[in-house]
Amino acid sequence: MILAIDVGNTNIVLGGIEDGKQVFSARCASDRNKTEDEYALAIQGILSMHGVVPSEIEGGILSSVVPYLRTIIPRAIFLLTGKQIMVVGSGIKTGLNIRMDNPAALGSDLVVDAVAALSKYPTPIAIFDMGTATTLSVIDKKGDYIGGMIIPGLRVSVDSLSAHAAQLPYINLTQPRTLIGTNTVECMQSGAIYGCAATMDGLIDRVEEELGEPVSAVLTGGMSRVVAPYCKRPFHVEPDLLITGLQILYEKNQPRRKK
Repeated sequence: MILAIDVGNTNIVLGGIEDGKQVFSARCASDRNKTEDEYALAIQGILSMHGVVPSEIEGGILSSVVPYLRTIIPRAIFLLTGKQIMVVGSGIKTGLNIRMDNPAALGSDLVVDAVAALSKYPTPIAIFDMGTATTLSVIDKKGDYIGGMIIPGLRVSVDSLSAHAAQLPYINLTQPRTLIGTNTVECMQSGAIYGCAATMDGLIDRVEEELGEPVSAVLTGGMSRVVAPYCKRPFHVEPDLLITGLQILYEKNQPRRKK
């Protein structure tokens, strides 16, 4: 079994892959204050919960947008399993042609998303990843990563509204009961979910106008399942797209055995 680990600003997603198939997926909070020992214990607990013993782990790969955890998590995995894991970054073969002003500055999570989407859907592709920020990645007809957008994340936006408006409470982002709310909480929930869905619908329309052709629209990230039902555009909903991409990159970077 290999471990595929995506470290975001809010959550860490850990997937177990065996014989090319994902056998489990788990989430825990990203915490910059935890040590490698604490993360080793947390990961050991997740593995135990899914009936996996550390000796079964033969390798792994990590993508991280948190610089501190990019070093701490591999150390934790080594403490637990004795195995060094790959870290997505310079030196990793991706096969992705990045047509950005500074390709090296593109977040590893966006690279992994793009690799996974290219393996599953026809180009051109537009990928929304709903995390602490909502990102839009655009891949053109030739399969080149040509750019995208960074948008304040849904949770960040709602919490900021509550923090700056004295009479607005902090709310749970659950599915709204109706489009037109009849109390403060319902109005906030409806505005957040329907507003986010309308934003994504509109941006896909504009991306297609700019490219001059339809795109495969892909939606991933923690809030993807909540928002997708309210989009008018059909999206391919892939909550664990990053795990798929990490698996592909792990296999792509394995040394070829001599015949």
